[in-house]
Amino acid sequence: VQLQASGGGLVQPGGSLRLSCAASGSIFSINVMGWYRQAPGKQRELVAAITSGGSTSYAHSVKSRFTISRDNAKNTVYLQMNSLKPEDTDVYYCNADLMNSPVERSDYWGQGTQVTVSS
Repeated sequence: VQLQASGGGLVQPGGSLRLSCAASGSIFSINVMGWYRQAPGKQRELVAAITSGGSTSYAHSVKSRFTISRDNAKNTVYLQMNSLKPEDTDVYYCNADLMNSPVERSDYWGQGTQVTVSS
């Protein structure tokens, strides 16, 4: 299974970016997809997650600014980031908790995409 993330880049404070992450390979179903971020020397932290049924959860720092969504048919998760702040600067990683078969469950990470918020 591979997770291919895209959409990072440089944006000014107050701007927007949309991250995408597509899962491919031996996938029976996907339980939860999420986005995490990590700054150098810090622990990776959850930004947002979404279940197969569409239930979402967000870090307090991004609530009302970020929106996570997914396209189950495409095994793809999105993160719409609005009103970006310099403190949102990090490497963003997508994650998928999925079933490779009806009985085999695995956890996968994407390669990370850099988001830089700066004027």
